[in-house]
Amino acid sequence: MAKKEKISEERKKLIQEFIKDNEIKNVTDIQDAIKDLFKDTIQEMLNAELTEHLGYEKNEYVEDSGNYRNGYSKKTVHSSEGDIELNVPRDRQGTFEPIVVEKGQKDISSIEEKIIRMYARGMSNQNIYEEMQELYGVKVTPDMVTAITDKVIPEIREWQKRQLEEQYAIVFVDATYFSVKQDGIVTKKAVYIALGVTMSGEKEILGFYIGDAESAKYWCNILNELRNRGVKDILILCADGLKGLKDAIGNIFPMTEFQRCIVHIIRNTLQYVSYKDRKELAKDLKQIYRASTEEIAYNNLMELEEKWKARRVSLDIWKDNWDSIQPFFKYGPETRKIMYTTNAIESLNNCYKKLNKGRRVFPTVQSLEKSMYLSTKIITEKWTSRYPNWGVTISELHTFFPDRFEIS
Repeated sequence: MAKKEKISEERKKLIQEFIKDNEIKNVTDIQDAIKDLFKDTIQEMLNAELTEHLGYEKNEYVEDSGNYRNGYSKKTVHSSEGDIELNVPRDRQGTFEPIVVEKGQKDISSIEEKIIRMYARGMSNQNIYEEMQELYGVKVTPDMVTAITDKVIPEIREWQKRQLEEQYAIVFVDATYFSVKQDGIVTKKAVYIALGVTMSGEKEILGFYIGDAESAKYWCNILNELRNRGVKDILILCADGLKGLKDAIGNIFPMTEFQRCIVHIIRNTLQYVSYKDRKELAKDLKQIYRASTEEIAYNNLMELEEKWKARRVSLDIWKDNWDSIQPFFKYGPETRKIMYTTNAIESLNNCYKKLNKGRRVFPTVQSLEKSMYLSTKIITEKWTSRYPNWGVTISELHTFFPDRFEIS
C-alpha cells in the first residue's frame, strides 16, 4: 500500500485557512474554490507579466520611465474549470503583449490538458515550464504545474478504490524502483505493480503500491485490498521470489496456484556465472524449462547439476523452488507462453521507466504517485485486444480448475 505522505504543519494551516476563507462545506464548494484559485493564479500571472514588461512594481515611482500602467480590460475566457472573467492589465503605450492569455485568445482549457499530458510523459516541472514557453509562448511556473497536476489526485483515489472483477485467470506481480527525495534525502522507493489477466483474456492493471520494504504483512495488506475491492478468486499468481508473497497468498487466496517466474530464475542462475560460460549455460537451461513433462525437466536438471558442478555453478535455486516451478509443466504451449515469464509486467515496468526517464529524482512520494497513475493511463490506451489463442488457454485452465469457473 502506498505510504500516506505526511502533510506539513505549514501546508495544513494553509488548507485550513483555504477551507475557512472559502466556507467549504461540500464537493461543489471545493470545485468553486478551485475555479476561483485558478482564476486568481492566471490574474496574478498577467499582473506579473506587466510588471516584468514595465520593469518596476505597482505603486513604485520611477522617474522618466516612459511607460505606465493604464487600468484593465475585462475579458471572459473558457477554461476546464468553466468560464472565468479576467482583468487584463494595460500599459499606456499599448506595447504590452500578455503571454499566458494572449490577445484575442478566448479558450485556455488546452493549457491544463497539455501540461498534464507532458507530466504523464515524464517531463519535469522545469522542463514543462521551458516547453510551454518555447512551443506555446505560455509562461507556466513549476509551482503552477504542481497545482494543475494535483487536480488528478481525486481521480487517483477513485481509481484506487474502483471495484475489480470477482475472478482473474492470472495475476502477475513485480516491482520497479524510483528515486524519491524524502526529508531532504534521496531514497529508493519500490513500486509494486499487480497486473491481472481477466477471464476473457484481457490485461488490466489492478493497482500499484509505493512502499519501502517487503514482508508477509506488506503483501497481506495488498492482497486484502484486492479482496476488499471485489476479487474473490485468482487461479494463478506469477511472480519472482518476492519476500513474504507466497505466505500471504496462502493466507488470503489459499486456492491460488503460485508460479515462480522462469525468466527470473534463469537470470538469477546466470548472474554469478563467468561471462564465457553464460551462453553455454543459458542453452543448457532450456533443457529444463522446455521439457515436455515435469519428470523429464527434473531429470534434465539433475544431469545439468552434475555437468556444471566441476565449474562451481550452482543450480540450487531450481531445486529449492521446484514446488513453485513444477505447475508450469502441466500446461500446453499457449498457456506456458503466458506463464513462462512475467514479460507482460516487465514490459509494463519498462514503459514506466521510459516515460519517466526525464525525472531522475521525484521531489515527493505524491509526485511519483501522480506520475505512475498518468503513465498508467497512457500505457493502457493501447491495450485493445486480448491474448492470442485465449480460447485454448481458458479451456486448459478449466481442465485443471473445473470447479472454479464455467466456460460459457
